[in-house]
Amino acid sequence: MKTVLITGCSSGYGLETARHFHAQGWRVFATMRSPRIGLLPDDARMTVLALDVTKPESIATALERSGPIDVLVNNAGVGLFGAFEATPMATVREVFETNTFGTMAMTQAVIPQLRARGAGMIVNVTSSASLAPMPLVAAYTASKTAIEGFTASLAHELATFGVAVKLVEPGYAPTTHFTANGEGRMRGLIPEAYAPFAQRIFDSLGALTAVTTQTDVAEAVWRAAHDTTDRLRYPAGADAVALALRRAA
Repeated sequence: MKTVLITGCSSGYGLETARHFHAQGWRVFATMRSPRIGLLPDDARMTVLALDVTKPESIATALERSGPIDVLVNNAGVGLFGAFEATPMATVREVFETNTFGTMAMTQAVIPQLRARGAGMIVNVTSSASLAPMPLVAAYTASKTAIEGFTASLAHELATFGVAVKLVEPGYAPTTHFTANGEGRMRGLIPEAYAPFAQRIFDSLGALTAVTTQTDVAEAVWRAAHDTTDRLRYPAGADAVALALRRAA
């Protein structure tokens, strides 16, 4: 039985990915900052752990409890939507602490065990914002694009030890409540001067018909975790796939 540890499982992509791996017979360690009862199946193959990826002691405790794992899915992240001009640098740093440095810290913590076994997989979940520019998410995009470069380099670095590293790039997923989940963080980030422009962006997002679902992302993570080729990127969702094809063209 293989084992996966997934970060950010309290909702959205992480929650669905944990359910998907469990349904396929894997042992799953579903982690979240504040564990919630009843979200996931209650059996011997599912363990919910407290984990804050911004705290080294929390990472160490979670990995001690999980023991050896076959796959790490770095999914934990926070959203940010607003004019960069109005975004305090403290907020920018908060986003990077989770989206960028949290991913790096988790990765660094599991590399020794994977390298020692000469096998394993790390899947980093980023965003289609790294595939094509989107307005009003400059800091968020920067935090995710940093992980794109990090992952591409690390894939070469770890391949010599038999450890693979992959990227999953979700598109726009309205059902994940991206803005609602970060409402406090985003309050006041659309100044009056930006309001008409922001409204046009909101209207265009509401008119989209090709979007991403949690299932799209869970299935993309599953495919990436089982890929034995040197493929690096997995766009997830119809819109992300279209952006990736356009970029390639």
